[in-house]
Amino acid sequence: MPASTPATSTTPLRIAVLADSDTRWKWGALTAHRIAPRDDAQEALSLSGFLLRGRATPTPRQLAEVGVEAESLREVTSVEFLRAMAEDSYDIVVLALVGGGVQAMLHGLKRVWEGRADRPVVVTGYVGVVYEKLADGLLLRHGADLVLANSRQDAERFRSVYEGVGADASAVTEVALPFLGGAAYEGEHDPYTVVFAVQPSVPDSRKDRTYLLNRLIRHARLHPEREVLLKLRSKPGEHTTHIEEQPYQKLVQRLDPPPNFRLVYGNMGEVLDRTDLLVTISSTAALESLHRRIPTVVLTDLGVREVLGNHHFVGSGCLASWDQLDEGHRPSPDPEWVARQGVVADGSYATAFDAARERIAKLLAGALPPLTPYYTPATAPGYLPGILARHHLGPDGSPLPGAPAADREPGPVRQIVRRAARGAYRHGVQRVAPVIRRMGEL
Repeated sequence: MPASTPATSTTPLRIAVLADSDTRWKWGALTAHRIAPRDDAQEALSLSGFLLRGRATPTPRQLAEVGVEAESLREVTSVEFLRAMAEDSYDIVVLALVGGGVQAMLHGLKRVWEGRADRPVVVTGYVGVVYEKLADGLLLRHGADLVLANSRQDAERFRSVYEGVGADASAVTEVALPFLGGAAYEGEHDPYTVVFAVQPSVPDSRKDRTYLLNRLIRHARLHPEREVLLKLRSKPGEHTTHIEEQPYQKLVQRLDPPPNFRLVYGNMGEVLDRTDLLVTISSTAALESLHRRIPTVVLTDLGVREVLGNHHFVGSGCLASWDQLDEGHRPSPDPEWVARQGVVADGSYATAFDAARERIAKLLAGALPPLTPYYTPATAPGYLPGILARHHLGPDGSPLPGAPAADREPGPVRQIVRRAARGAYRHGVQRVAPVIRRMGEL
């Protein structure tokens, strides 16, 4: 079935989003709403969600926390998704995946849409701050019609990488993070609230995480009039974009926090509604906070290092230590740095996606050429086949023999077995692996 024609007053724009974790579903679903070409006569878009089956497939609670509804939402393998793209019609496909996943889907989609000039527009990008594996991640995303850059700085870096290897850089399109929003900070709450936004991957050691917890608890004791919140990304047994071997929930059980200290989950925007000071290592939550003009601190206690990602905030005016915060330090962000990060705290956020909408509208109005990723069996013969094989695809993007695919929803027994397997995997990551690692260090 060919791709659908651009939406009219009677035909909603059809967008498919493929995501591999809760954070990428949030980015992909919200991006879909932001980039849809605007037309006063156009009805609401039709959003179909696909969750790539894997270790980080989001739970119903995580999906509900995002707060974005889809007309349909189902779990698929890579091969099942490609089959759906061949059989159904969409105007736009958003690939909200890690770089290897994007690359595999680009080659798979190129094959299933072979010979079609009316294929959907393919969009991809990054969930937040890009502070590591810049060239690797970008080249794995090359081939999409739009590669979204969340800031002016990222757009410049992305084009430089593509042009530096002789790849077409025209797909790079400057936008902003799709989940920025909420009311601007207007003054202190009662009680004054300090929020530490954790990250699943940094820091990763038990020692460093325990240090951060102890400092947060110490801050709560020093300021009993304040409410001190530990904002967690996932509940025990859940996974997000990164594997978390040392969950903060487990570590805090061995400590003795005061009554004004507590753990919170939920939508980050709702937590920011009552935040007076946002503290983090390098979380994208810092950009959400800066967008709303909430005082924001990026910690230097563990150093300013690339491995932590806080080097990205050099020049921001937000770098500080717990000692400074304990003494009442209030950060003052640098306006020029903030402007270059796509935070658009000046109120121009409403136009941040105009360039993407205009580009998509033009692409939908004409015939699209085949997808042309930079990596091919000729340019990366020692790299690309392995990436495709992890998604059960051959060098030409076709399914390998024995690739997992299902023509129907899994039965209850299969669902139970799948959940048990994921639970065993997560138990191994969070419980068994750390023990083995410690034994190896004896």
